[in-house]
Amino acid sequence: MNNHGWHHFSPNVEANYAPWLRNHGSLTQRIQQRCTRFAVRGVRSGLARIAPDEAALLDVAPGHLAYSREVFLYADGRPVVFAHSACARQHLRGAWSAVQGLGNKPLGALLFAHPLVERKPLHYKALRNMHPLYQCAAAALSQPPGRLWARRSLFYLHGAPLLVTEVFLPEILDLVKSA
Repeated sequence: MNNHGWHHFSPNVEANYAPWLRNHGSLTQRIQQRCTRFAVRGVRSGLARIAPDEAALLDVAPGHLAYSREVFLYADGRPVVFAHSACARQHLRGAWSAVQGLGNKPLGALLFAHPLVERKPLHYKALRNMHPLYQCAAAALSQPPGRLWARRSLFYLHGAPLLVTEVFLPEILDLVKSA
């Protein structure tokens, strides 16, 4: 399988981002433990064309529509993560029907609360300014850095895959309050 530059292990991850990128638990919960006010703000959700590498992972024919949801996770009023999730449209009537109605609720709460959801290994990538997810994430930043670290993994429910990609914004490094 071609991961289009996504790596199972990224040795060049900056040390301060590594704990965020490599943690396998709920990112939502981890952020909530380190801030006073947590919020999810939707950017867009609905049927859309997704990136070719995402379509391949989800077994969606190139150019076909899939369900896509994009949100920012906010900690104490500041955006800390841009999250993008996608699944094949046929799974909206089955395994992943609940994702359509999330609105401003975190997807993580659904994923980590369901006992039958299985998470596959994390993959990492440093996104540059030409990457579509970098561009979406950088829209919330006044001075975007040269790269943004991202991770993604597949979640399976009843054999149906859901791809979740999280792009970490520089403000995430300010969340140091321990759980």
